[in-house]
Amino acid sequence: MAIPLLPFRILVFVLSCMPFALLVLDIVTGSLGPDPGQTVTEALGLSALQLMIATLFITPLARWTHWSGWIKVRRMLGLFAFFYASLHLMAFLQFILGWGDLWATFTKRPYIIFGSLAFLLLIPLAATSTKAMMRRLGRQWKPLHRLVYPAVALVWLHFLFQARSDITEMVVYGLVVAFLLGVRGYWFGWRSLVPLRIPKRA
Repeated sequence: MAIPLLPFRILVFVLSCMPFALLVLDIVTGSLGPDPGQTVTEALGLSALQLMIATLFITPLARWTHWSGWIKVRRMLGLFAFFYASLHLMAFLQFILGWGDLWATFTKRPYIIFGSLAFLLLIPLAATSTKAMMRRLGRQWKPLHRLVYPAVALVWLHFLFQARSDITEMVVYGLVVAFLLGVRGYWFGWRSLVPLRIPKRA
């Protein structure tokens, strides 16, 4: 039996808001530990990664459960991922690197380069997420939104390169991402993972 769509969308919205709400609660109660800026920055970035992975789960879940309701929340999850990524970038500049010479800042270390490239790829995805933009772009919309695949890989590398000692968590995330991309490639062909490619006419 299908889940009622409206309660499901509300549930997904509430769950997507939870990381931000819990972070605000930690700020208010002073529970961020000895380095609050680092804690806030990492929490926001990790939430962005988790939500990007959640968007990759949507198509497999829809196929495995034979319920199209999953597709109805994919845009919401994607926009929440961009929301957390934007806050992560601002926190990164505010608490860790500063707002000085941005070019020097963003080209200083590999993990910063990976994170910056990932955020740049997310901008057109968020900007073209509306139904009006889907209609305007037509057949180019899907190839454009395949940018999420290199974006999630770059976000993963962003975290992996700044891990100091224990990389177990990032290895797990990487395996999940590889599995989801592999499933899509197996189902739809490996070319379906290539962004900015207009499908051939029938």
